[in-house]
Amino acid sequence: MEFATPSEAEDAFYNAFSRCDLDAMMAIWMDADYIECIHPGAARLHGAAAVRYSWQQIFKQGDQLQFHIVRHHCTQSGNLAIHSVSEQIQTGHAASAMRAEVVATNIYELTAEGWRMVLHHASPAQISRESPATMH
Repeated sequence: MEFATPSEAEDAFYNAFSRCDLDAMMAIWMDADYIECIHPGAARLHGAAAVRYSWQQIFKQGDQLQFHIVRHHCTQSGNLAIHSVSEQIQTGHAASAMRAEVVATNIYELTAEGWRMVLHHASPAQISRESPATMH
């Protein structure tokens, strides 16, 4: 699968995530030893084998997630693109739905086969009752 833009790769990433589709997920990642993934509250994973195994374990749980992604900042220079996003995640049905917000940095590299993910770093969002203008 070829992704013409970093945003296409990102959309495919969250689509694969929501469907728990391991093959589709790994088609987005660069197949390289230098890729990294950090899931919320977890250790840094380094290399394609470790990243694949982590997604396999997550998808085994079978949670169908719904994502609403807000792209806060996207920058591209040469063959790298960096996206800073908020992941608003919902799992379950309306009556028993659980919601979470995660902040993530996704980095993509342009290859001969299109854009591929090289880093996904996600952390729980910090909720503040103060507006950004009043924070120190």
